Amino acid sequence: MENRHPYNDAFRQFVQDHLHDDPAHLLLSRKPGPEFDLKAAVHQIAMRQKAAGKLPAFCREPGLIFPPSLSLEQSSSEMTAIFKKQLVAGKTFIDLTGGFGVDTYFMGRAFEKITYVEQQEELVNIALHNFPLLFEANTYTIIHGDGLNYLAARSANYDCLFVDPARRGRGDQKLYKLQDCEPDVVSNWALLQQKARQILIKASPMLDLSMAKTEIPDIQEMHILSVKNEVREVLLLYKSNLPATSTRIFAHELDPTGTHTFDFTFEEESAAQPRIEGPFGYLILPPAAVLKAGAFKTFALRHGLAKLHPHTHLYTCGDLPADIPGRIFQVMGEIKLNRKTIQTAFPDGKVNVLVRNHPLNAAELKSRYRLKDGGEDYLIACTPADGRPRAYWCKRIK
Repeated sequence: MENRHPYNDAFRQFVQDHLHDDPAHLLLSRKPGPEFDLKAAVHQIAMRQKAAGKLPAFCREPGLIFPPSLSLEQSSSEMTAIFKKQLVAGKTFIDLTGGFGVDTYFMGRAFEKITYVEQQEELVNIALHNFPLLFEANTYTIIHGDGLNYLAARSANYDCLFVDPARRGRGDQKLYKLQDCEPDVVSNWALLQQKARQILIKASPMLDLSMAKTEIPDIQEMHILSVKNEVREVLLLYKSNLPATSTRIFAHELDPTGTHTFDFTFEEESAAQPRIEGPFGYLILPPAAVLKAGAFKTFALRHGLAKLHPHTHLYTCGDLPADIPGRIFQVMGEIKLNRKTIQTAFPDGKVNVLVRNHPLNAAELKSRYRLKDGGEDYLIACTPADGRPRAYWCKRIK
């Protein structure tokens, strides 16, 4: 009988030989043979191409099998998974929602014993194939089943428990509240606390932080992870040996050269009273992680800036502080929003449009004045301290 095992030597060699080829062209130009499943091999090529920037270490291992596209999209990136590793420590680790195993692998390397739990049989089979290539023998356990049921049925406790609840409901709608996701970490919080001294929850980037604190008051740390100024993950951390009197929020911008962090508490933000005035010579747009964290007033005080308006999350100063994070723009002048003025200022119709707390959004502005993004100039529409919507011609300071 022909060996058509999907992961045989011929299969792996074909994938490696065609890593940079067009998957669609491969399917059309080659005839399936008896050696391996051509469609499965081409899928692996497509997934490796898709994961090249997200999971470079996994892509360097030729023996690994990659999951369906949706599972790959939902998995953490290598950069965010490595960051999570530094938040926890101990000897025993359990991942209740193992998925493709990215977090299991990168976080698990900090522990002596790793337990991977996953409900989807296809992902479990991939883990059974991949884990011997990733971990030393006898350091991991793979469980096919429900994570909460597995926890409840065993007497074992863990130094760290990680869970990434599914955020898609019936009809594929997106879910944001913790209690709506699966598994429900809110209703099962007592069980999680009983079984682990550290609990790390990966939540939706759209999670309302204050609501999460209400749902699980014991959370001591919230970490917002941003890559290339895009919020990728919100993490909630509980440690049994820390007091739960106050929750500290950390906004991290991850970069290969280092991580830039801004941290504060809900109480600091509530008490902060920044100056409301301007604009002056420079406008500052904070990093996405800082805005997601809700440090709207604390950011201004920490960096000696004025806030344009209580509801305009733009900041201003006359003299630019050193090492200020975020995007910085020099104000060249105010521009009246009428077609003649706009055409005179940007005759080729190219200008990068930013809108903060203005009656018109960016798409409406571009449509109304026939503008398209591009060039070196910025049109920033916002509401400043006097409450009257304005627009400013700006240059970005790099």
